[in-house]
Amino acid sequence: MNEYRVIFFEKENGIFPAEDFINSLDIKMSAKIYRTLQMLEVNGPALREPYSKHLDDGIFEIRVKLGSNLSRVLYFFYIEKRIVATHGFIKKTQKTPKEEIERAKLYRNEFMAKEKKINEDS
Repeated sequence: MNEYRVIFFEKENGIFPAEDFINSLDIKMSAKIYRTLQMLEVNGPALREPYSKHLDDGIFEIRVKLGSNLSRVLYFFYIEKRIVATHGFIKKTQKTPKEEIERAKLYRNEFMAKEKKINEDS
């Protein structure tokens, strides 16, 4: 059994950016990303490069390469050993674009606000 559990962040409008991104990719790339997410569930924070890398302020990325194509899925760790995948993108530059990291932080804030509300209501 997996130690951790990957869940997909859901926006207010019911869209799941990470899952939608992965499913929009070519079948081989999406399969490779799902395999890497399974490795993440087994290894948690112990999963490191080349599969995973810490970017900034608790935001990490899953790193997948297929041929010359590079895909990234950003995520963060949350209580109860949950890993929240925020969104993904095709990497075109050497460094992960700052706006992608900022988007992951924004989604994390939204996720945490929603979790707080659920806990207050229960």
